[in-house]
Amino acid sequence: MRFLFLGDVVGKPGYSAVLARAADIRKEARLDAIIINAENAADGAGLMPRQYRRLVEAGVDVMTMGDHLYRRKEIIPVLQSSQRIVRPANYPESSSGKAWTVVSTPAGKLGVISLLGRVFMRPVDCPFTAVDAALEEMATENPRYVFVDMHAEATSDKQIMGRYLDGRVTAVLGTHTHVPTADACILPGGTAFQCDVGMTGPYDSIIGRDIKRVTQTTLHFEPCHFHVATRDVRLSGAIVEANEEGKAISIERFEEQVDQ
Repeated sequence: MRFLFLGDVVGKPGYSAVLARAADIRKEARLDAIIINAENAADGAGLMPRQYRRLVEAGVDVMTMGDHLYRRKEIIPVLQSSQRIVRPANYPESSSGKAWTVVSTPAGKLGVISLLGRVFMRPVDCPFTAVDAALEEMATENPRYVFVDMHAEATSDKQIMGRYLDGRVTAVLGTHTHVPTADACILPGGTAFQCDVGMTGPYDSIIGRDIKRVTQTTLHFEPCHFHVATRDVRLSGAIVEANEEGKAISIERFEEQVDQ
């Protein structure tokens, strides 16, 4: 199994880059699956149904979400009906959306789970209890590979989850902070790990937003809308390769600049 996970897709620049490149990257990198965190695709917050459909058509197998899950209420029917998108598993059980999913790939069944951290984040249920429950439920479908998107502010939250799941899942890769970290590794039990795979979007920015507007508000406390930036658009993520036992055997950073 070889899959690519792309970090937070930010606004039209990131979304358009995925649409333009997903099919070619699948061929060039010999991928069995493409997973993306899509929670920032709609002008920097949320995901619209039209975007969801176009991403699936472009070749995205599964989308994970995070704390901006419900910023676009129009996505709720998609969350309720689709097998290709998951909400954070540690949202309340009554929340719209699936806590986990399993999709078929050329290499076998792939399970996907999204989790939210709790440090510096809004109050949510325990991610450790939630992932245990999701893995137990998912076992009925017997996926050979399992991927977990740990959407969190604190690197400690992400590192603890990586160690907690080491040997139990194929990969635990982090999102939310939009800045790629230099700690990609295979943990002792065979789980690929990275604190943050970076964002897919404009890097001439403050984590995807217009530099001048963010700086103005930071210096003067004068509120203004943080427009999504437009320059230096890159696809950023990680490619994980796993053996037939579902253990990761390699992880490599993926970054590609998109012509503008």
